[in-house]
Amino acid sequence: MEEQIHAVQRMQDYIEEHLYENIAPADLADASLYSPWYSYRLFIQWLHMTPADYIRKLRLSKSALKLRDEDIKIIDAALESGYKSVDGFQRAFFREFGCNPKEYAVHPVPIYLFHPYGIKYSAIEKERIMENVKNVFIQVIDKPKRKVIIKRGIQADNYWTYCQEVGCDVWGLLLSIKTISLEPVCLWLPKSYIKPGTSEYVQGAEVSADYDGPVPDGFDIIDLPASKYLMFQGEPFNEEDYCQAIEQVQDSISKYEPSAIGYSWDPSSPRIQLEPIGQRGYIELVGIK
Repeated sequence: MEEQIHAVQRMQDYIEEHLYENIAPADLADASLYSPWYSYRLFIQWLHMTPADYIRKLRLSKSALKLRDEDIKIIDAALESGYKSVDGFQRAFFREFGCNPKEYAVHPVPIYLFHPYGIKYSAIEKERIMENVKNVFIQVIDKPKRKVIIKRGIQADNYWTYCQEVGCDVWGLLLSIKTISLEPVCLWLPKSYIKPGTSEYVQGAEVSADYDGPVPDGFDIIDLPASKYLMFQGEPFNEEDYCQAIEQVQDSISKYEPSAIGYSWDPSSPRIQLEPIGQRGYIELVGIK
C-alpha cells in the first residue's frame, strides 16, 4: 500500500512541475513507475478523480488567482490553462466556480479553489517522534485591528477533527479571499468568540477592519482588536515530516515563559496556526500582553 501511495505522489509531483505542458498518460506512468493502465487506476483509487480532472481543476484554480491578483487578459488565462478559445475557458470556469471569469476578474468573490495536498502527507501514518531537536525562532509581532471570516466546526480542537466535521475544501475557498496576511489562517478561539455548539478550532481569512465584501454562506465574520503576538517558527523541514515539525514548535511554546522578555500570555487573543510549508518552517502565533 505504501508503494502505491508513493507512486501517486510521484504523479502529483510531476503534474505540479509540468502543469502547463501537455501531460500524457505515458508521462504519468513513467513518473509512477507503473503501467499506464495501473497508474491511472491508482490515481483514481487514491485521489477520487481522473488525472485529466485533477489537471483541469488545478489549472483553473491557478488561473482564478491570476485573474484576481494580476492584470491578465482572459484570452491569456484561457490559453495558459490549455483552452483554445475564450468561450471554452469561460464555460469551464463557470462550471467549476459558478461565476464568469470576466466578472470575477473585476469583482472577485470567494470561490472554492482546488488546493490538493500530497497524498503521502495524509495517507501514510506518521510517527509522532521528536528525533532531532531543532531550533525554534521567536519574534514579537504586531497584528492590526482586523476582521476574520471564519468557518466554525462543531467540537474540533485541531486540524484533523476540523476536517472530519467541516471538510478539507474550506481551505480552497479561503485561498480565494485576498487577505491582509496574504494567506488563510487556522485559529484556536478564546471562549468569548465561540458560539454555543461550535468549535474552538476554526479556519479563516484575515481581512481589513473596514471590510464590507461578501461573506460566504455558512461563514461568520468576527472583529479582532490590534494585539501583540509571539511568532514561533521552526526550521525548514521535509514536507512528509510535518507532524514532527508541528510537535517541535508546540513543545517549545508549552515550555516558553514570556516573562523573560517582559510579557505574559494573552488568553483573549486567538492562537494562530499557519499552513505547514516545509521550505519556511512551521509557524504558530500566540497572543501576549
